[in-house]
Amino acid sequence: MDLARVWKIVFWNGLADDLETSFMNPSDKILVTGFPGQLASEIRACVSNDGNWLFASMADLDITNERQVQEFVKQGGFKVVMNGAAYTAVDAAESDSEAAFRVNAHGPRFLAEACKETGARLVHVSTDFVFDGKASSPIKPDSQVSPCSVYGCSKLAGEEAVREVLGDDYLLVRTAWVYAAGGQNFVATMLRLMNERDRLGVVSDQIGTPTWARTLAKGIVEMIRRDVSGTHHLTDSGVASWYDFAVAIQDLAMERGLLSSRTRIEPIASGEYPTPAVRPAYSVLDKTSSFEILGGPTPHWRESLAQCLDSWIPNDSVR
Repeated sequence: MDLARVWKIVFWNGLADDLETSFMNPSDKILVTGFPGQLASEIRACVSNDGNWLFASMADLDITNERQVQEFVKQGGFKVVMNGAAYTAVDAAESDSEAAFRVNAHGPRFLAEACKETGARLVHVSTDFVFDGKASSPIKPDSQVSPCSVYGCSKLAGEEAVREVLGDDYLLVRTAWVYAAGGQNFVATMLRLMNERDRLGVVSDQIGTPTWARTLAKGIVEMIRRDVSGTHHLTDSGVASWYDFAVAIQDLAMERGLLSSRTRIEPIASGEYPTPAVRPAYSVLDKTSSFEILGGPTPHWRESLAQCLDSWIPNDSVR
């Protein structure tokens, strides 16, 4: 029997959810910031039977408030602090760098300092935007960073702050192209536009990997349970352009009755759809280390997309 394959099926398909509490010591407490964002919400769904996890919204904990962070983490007695809070308005960041750096750089530094003082392990989530997109093969965790946008620079500054404060005692997970059922993301936008328009032009020369937030959440939860440290990349498997992603969204949404008719989707170059922020042309991340830790590869992005759309709320897309 191929135990690695069996584990992949059990873990990624969620059949082990009822076993989740067996991995944790009852005295362990884990804080997750950024709720009810996509990632934090999916993590909560993964650990719904485990009362050791606390999910904090910005109203509960503003990570840009240094004093509040110190007091919250110290009083909570957490073993792990998972930072799921981030400023993710990529284009808006170009004209509001102060806000982007406040959340993406200063916030992680405050959390790292609080963790260092209390002995908690910090888990921080970053992005493919710390790379310049000039690679032609999957980007390794230790590859040279060189962001080409304010958003990317702010996220890199957050990474550097964590390393500066904590040395090697942290877990940093980079991901890319994240989406989830509900909320604001590429899938939701495409479904809305496909319901409104007869024709769509979608960029075909930016290459990466769509990532269901649930895949990312399960991987991070498992890394926390295994006390993993260092920098690792985690997305779904496979490669796609935004155009490929859009075509798949329409095909799978039509099968599920989320769209009533087809829209003509045409591939366009990035230059035909100018945006304030420059996007990496190539941001496929090398996930070898994560796959070794998790006992096998993540699902293919199209498989994850299908599962996500199975639970999609029609009113979120078809209006």
